[in-house]
Amino acid sequence: MKKTILTSVLTLGAVSGAFAQQAIETPKFGDNWSLGLKGGVTTPLTNDPFFKSMRPVVGLQLDKKITPTFRVGAEGLFSINTSNVRGPHSSTAFDDSYVGAFGAVNLFNLFGGYPGYVRPFEIEAQAGAGWGHRFETAIKDINYFGTKAGLNFNFNVSDEVTISVSPSVIWNMTGSPVEQSTASYNANRANFNVTAGVAYNFGGNGFKTVRPYDQAEVDALNGQINELRGVVDAQAAENAALTATAAGLAAQVEQLQNMPPKVVDKVQIKNSLESVRYVFFKIGSSVIGADQQPNVEMIAAYLNNHPGSKVVIKGYASKDGPEELNIRLANQRANSVKDALMKRYKIPASRIQAEGCGIGEMFEEESWNRVAICILETGK
Repeated sequence: MKKTILTSVLTLGAVSGAFAQQAIETPKFGDNWSLGLKGGVTTPLTNDPFFKSMRPVVGLQLDKKITPTFRVGAEGLFSINTSNVRGPHSSTAFDDSYVGAFGAVNLFNLFGGYPGYVRPFEIEAQAGAGWGHRFETAIKDINYFGTKAGLNFNFNVSDEVTISVSPSVIWNMTGSPVEQSTASYNANRANFNVTAGVAYNFGGNGFKTVRPYDQAEVDALNGQINELRGVVDAQAAENAALTATAAGLAAQVEQLQNMPPKVVDKVQIKNSLESVRYVFFKIGSSVIGADQQPNVEMIAAYLNNHPGSKVVIKGYASKDGPEELNIRLANQRANSVKDALMKRYKIPASRIQAEGCGIGEMFEEESWNRVAICILETGK
């Protein structure tokens, strides 16, 4: 019955591990190998005094995780000859040994699922079988078929280092000189063991979780990628066109800057003083440059010297660029002069009239049409 239970646990661990691998990358062959050293105590399970018969045990094991839930390995345990409770002393340093193979099921991953990393603390159920050997002096050494079951309380210091405490029971299934056909779990032929050990995990934790994609999701992502590529191509074409336009405008600006100014008076000025001042602007700008500040200052000085006077500011733009932009620029240029008079020179808004007049054709030199014409009117 116990053998059936152990077999079922190992089978369940293997099935669970195979299921868990569906979302885990296949590790390399060198990943998830562990080499461990352990030491502890062993004592007969029945018949002999439990603590008085206790003697040290040392061991070595090599194992590999097949899945996050299931691992297999081989181990050896050797009890040190310090007690004669069960008969004469052995002539060697050891009085009993066990070498066998085992399988272990990670109960946390089995019932809680693999989280994608090694938990700091885990519990395993372990079962195995192997060769037992009892060293004797008065009689011939005894060899027997043994089975082992127990628990591992694992403290994972890191992906590479694990410290474990492992209680277990090893059964002598055959006794001596009984044949293996009479194998049974008999507490009178069993030893209880408690060991503590440290293991180094070569290759660390080689189980990396992945999220599987179905074909529909992949097709949708490919569609989004193709759509974004189209947007990028269209943006690149638009950028190329804008670059070409900017280069053309820069050439025009350079050409205009190199031409001497020529004024053609097409403005009909109706003012008793015939007093007009011009504030010119750079292409595409409504900011008053430092070279134009004296003109604004002259307008402010006149208004301050003649308290009853007013000024009408008419903003214009050249034909360069889109018409809608130029209309907006003409209005902004007029208001820039108005704002300067109000904020810097404290001229009341009631004495200033500013309006945008769109594209100007007053001057034959096109760049001169980027201007705010300020007409001073005397008061009565």
